[in-house]
Amino acid sequence: MKNKAIHRYQRTLLTGGILVLIVLTSIAIGLNTGSMQIALPDLVLTLLGKGTDMHHMVLFDYRLPRILITMLAGMGLGIAGAMLQGITRNALADPGILGIHAGASFGLLIYVSFFQSLNTLPVLMIPLFTFVGGVLAATLIILFVWDRQKGFIPARLILIGIAVAAGFNAASLYLSLQLDEKTYSFTASWLLGNIWGRDWINVYAMLPWMVLLIPLAWAKSKSLNALALEDSSAVSIGTPVERERIQILCIAVALSSVSVSMAGGIGFIGLVAPHMARRLVGPAFQYLIPISALLGMLILVVADTVTRAVFDPKSIPAGIVVAAVGAPYFLYLLRKSNKTI
Repeated sequence: MKNKAIHRYQRTLLTGGILVLIVLTSIAIGLNTGSMQIALPDLVLTLLGKGTDMHHMVLFDYRLPRILITMLAGMGLGIAGAMLQGITRNALADPGILGIHAGASFGLLIYVSFFQSLNTLPVLMIPLFTFVGGVLAATLIILFVWDRQKGFIPARLILIGIAVAAGFNAASLYLSLQLDEKTYSFTASWLLGNIWGRDWINVYAMLPWMVLLIPLAWAKSKSLNALALEDSSAVSIGTPVERERIQILCIAVALSSVSVSMAGGIGFIGLVAPHMARRLVGPAFQYLIPISALLGMLILVVADTVTRAVFDPKSIPAGIVVAAVGAPYFLYLLRKSNKTI
């Protein structure tokens, strides 16, 4: 057993190292994607503060903030998906499918209904609005999932999540119809998964949340491993099942809401990244969470780079590229699992 644990740890380190190299390569390609090409030596010099003024402006004012947004959002969505799959014991769980993104979208529409500017100081409140919307959706889901006798029933979660998402989507559509043409265009693009956060203020709005939430998520690995068992087994080893499930759900909702607040309503990353991670390092969450984060980051960085490289100058939302891959993968998993959603 000890040798198996050591082997899994070594395998995770190797997998993580390979993924870091692939992510760094993808980031370098992303930083060099656009109307102005920057040679790799010049790219390195500019990052070190020794490049030309033009290269510095292109890299630091336009490309680097966007890359950082995609990195943070991809990590958040990958981890959120892994946590939700853990507490539901359902391989098809995803923040978008469960209705969390719909609640976050509703929160964003509340924000844009009151604040017209998306590039000044009030933008720092967008993650708060999307988080409140996500919490509202999660609260409604919990109220319907909870049973007085049986407590939290994970089997109900996806069906109820789909119903809650439909309600929030209807409310969001109503609010969007009240907006002016320019703001409506922004919200429509956001709902399709457009990486709209492209300034440093958007990075500053996300970064404190991620610095707080990602370590909290990893700290819940032991509880997630226990919750993968039956509730009775988890209780027998001293796990306060209901309390831990609610806390983990809150962390997952926060990660998902903050991620989509700047990266748009991107789905399927929370579904695909944990599945790929599970195949690479197994089901133990102390290994699954960091690998899911790296895979989520890689998927979103590559998707955003593809939209800018292939469809330039009229790039399409990165969410469309992710959905083009994620939707067939979801159908494959649905058929393989033989579960009814």
